[in-house]
Amino acid sequence: MAKKAGKLPASYGGLVRYFDEYKSSLTIKPEHAIIVTVIVIIFQFILNLAG
Repeated sequence: MAKKAGKLPASYGGLVRYFDEYKSSLTIKPEHAIIVTVIVIIFQFILNLAG
């Protein structure tokens, strides 16, 4: 009979899942991030028009 193969690799393939280990004290909702981005774009546009 054939010998059994060696140990198979883990299912994650060596990837580390950092989000399971670290919780940030500062959280931002996606809606707030979009609003801030739009405000920055509008501010940039106004600055370009002003010269």
